[in-house]
Amino acid sequence: MEKKSVEVQVFDSDFSVLLRESLTYEIKMESRSKSRLRNFVMICIMLALSGIVYFGYFCSDQVCALTTQKSSWSDWTLKFPIQDNLGKPLALHSSPINSKSSNPGLSYDDVLNENFQFDMNAHDVMVFLHIQKTGGTSFGRHLVQDLDLQRPCTCQRKRKRCYCFRPNRNENWLFSRYSTGWKCGLHADWTELTSCVDSELDKNEGDAVKRRYFYITLLREPISRYLSEFRHVQRGATWRNSRHWCGGRVATDAELPHCYQGSSWRGVTLDEFAACPHNLAANRQTRMMSDLALVGCYNTSYMSASERNRVMLASAKRNLAAMAFFALTEYQKMGQYVFEETFNLRFAVPFEQHNSTLS
Repeated sequence: MEKKSVEVQVFDSDFSVLLRESLTYEIKMESRSKSRLRNFVMICIMLALSGIVYFGYFCSDQVCALTTQKSSWSDWTLKFPIQDNLGKPLALHSSPINSKSSNPGLSYDDVLNENFQFDMNAHDVMVFLHIQKTGGTSFGRHLVQDLDLQRPCTCQRKRKRCYCFRPNRNENWLFSRYSTGWKCGLHADWTELTSCVDSELDKNEGDAVKRRYFYITLLREPISRYLSEFRHVQRGATWRNSRHWCGGRVATDAELPHCYQGSSWRGVTLDEFAACPHNLAANRQTRMMSDLALVGCYNTSYMSASERNRVMLASAKRNLAAMAFFALTEYQKMGQYVFEETFNLRFAVPFEQHNSTLS
């Protein structure tokens, strides 16, 4: 049987093709491996950053704190009450010890951003916090006499009282000096009003109703307001009937001693007026706007004077921000415009600018 030989010729070009394909495959595999590693590293970095953001901003101190910290008054003054705003004020601990205060109601931001509209036909109530010598008497009269309402307030002659009822029933939509009287005390402050208004309306109307509260107030340049109060007292005026209710009781004589003897301080000089350490005219707007339960009410030994002043100021600023409306005495027309736009109510007369108060 004849044997045949087979010859195979391999050229350099074939080796070149094979080598090139092999190198290309290895490069692609290496590139794919590096890409996977890079993606894995990026995912790890993103997870780490997400963890840092979560633990730094969203995780509560009680859960994520590495060490336990004792609550300070600074912490408490920055905490806001939980609000539902659709019913009675929520009771909450306003101090770490035992005092309670109530939700002040809908804020200006609530009214604007959440599209809340003051509904006189429902159960909305406007509460006027009237601070002495801020023009509150004139503004209070505007509220009961000059608003263009479906059912205007009916005022009795020779009496400082008007009936401001809802269009469809005899329930008060306004809580103020000229509508309900001083139900929570003469010139009741924030602490008194928020713990009193709801129960007084329940008592007056004979029924417990879920209400929304819209707190309003006026502020004035402090020195002008202080001098106006001085002249008012110098003429013989007093606010002896103010309750100064806080922490479930009225302030004692030891906590608020009188600056004068007798029935009034008539004829007092400015130096005498300013020298009395118990004169509530000093820093009145801050005190009346703050939650006094945070500073132990009128017990000045509860904390140092500097800490007391700091906490009251922080609380007053917080409560002012939670007001549905406030205006400045020095800007009457601007205040009228903001009120009308906030509550969708119109006054029949323009406000007049007076740079002094007399009542």
